[in-house]
Amino acid sequence: MFHVITGLIGLYVIWRFVWPLAWPRTARLLLAALVLLAAEHHLVTRNFFGTMASPEVPAAVLMALGWAFGALILLALFLLAKDVAGLLLSVFSRARGRALLSCPRLRAGFAAAALALSAVGLWQAVRVPDVKTIEIALPGLPPAFDGFRIVHLTDLHASRLLQADWMEAIVARANALEPDLTLITGDLVDGTPEARAADVLPLRNLRAPQGVIAIPGNHEYYAEYLGWLKAFEQLGLRMLLNEHVAIERDGQRLVLAGITDSAASRVGQPLPDIAAAMAGVPPSAPVILLSHRPVGAARHAQAGAALQLSGHTHGGQILGPHLLTQWANEGYVSGMYQVGGMQLYVSNGAGLWNGFPIRLGRPSEITRIVLRARPPA
Repeated sequence: MFHVITGLIGLYVIWRFVWPLAWPRTARLLLAALVLLAAEHHLVTRNFFGTMASPEVPAAVLMALGWAFGALILLALFLLAKDVAGLLLSVFSRARGRALLSCPRLRAGFAAAALALSAVGLWQAVRVPDVKTIEIALPGLPPAFDGFRIVHLTDLHASRLLQADWMEAIVARANALEPDLTLITGDLVDGTPEARAADVLPLRNLRAPQGVIAIPGNHEYYAEYLGWLKAFEQLGLRMLLNEHVAIERDGQRLVLAGITDSAASRVGQPLPDIAAAMAGVPPSAPVILLSHRPVGAARHAQAGAALQLSGHTHGGQILGPHLLTQWANEGYVSGMYQVGGMQLYVSNGAGLWNGFPIRLGRPSEITRIVLRARPPA
């Protein structure tokens, strides 16, 4: 379905931008072929250079393909907005509507803007993210945990695009925050343990007195999931798979629970099970739930979680079209939400899938969370 959609986008750009150009037919056919190649480059990399999730080609090639694909998507959005505006204007003035629909200068301007914005978006996507600090007051948080510092990482997506040096910078920035605990909510990798061995190695240097706890995201299931579980264990990551663990301070407890991802169904592994993750949790203990996807938050709130940390959405990646990502994730896309008696924080993530490496107005982040004990009402 993904390739059908991108193919239709490519054909739309050919119809509304390429073919109306006042160029020789041969030149337009060549440009049309390049547009289709940009639209369907995932098919080529999937079939000849690895997988769709992890094409094993040089980073420079991935950047060039990402820039071209991003420009294609942006140009299609600009053209669609112009065509809708032109059709609406035609209701009131047919001549003005037709002029807007066929304006060659506007099409050229859109193309230039799409190419430039895609370059900016690519840089925003691959740079080392800034730190975002938030304070969260949790009901029932024991006084010993007031001021407890958590670094939340998600959607690292180690790949040929985001390699070991990028991961080293992420780890250094996270450690510099001196967290009490580091949490990773999935999509750490793209590719096999063998292909990504060097790229994930810096994760072994994450440091926090209460440890580093993680859960899988959907991308962990795309290549040798069980192999990744073993690799994460060797890196010192404590994986929570439909289970929980308690940490103590001055004899007081905070519970961390984690669930798997629904992509587990593709490899016959356990599906997310909030009941199993919460089984045996003391009723008085506040629970921080790690769930890669924000969906299901209402159910998790009913199960007794006080705070859910998620990623997966990448913040929608592009301001405006991010509303589609929000719609696809039960209304959750970025930032803090109140879901019943539970708070939900959805991080924009540190990295992203190399097949669409564009961010515009939805910046990547490393999240520093400071817990506060909520005073009694």
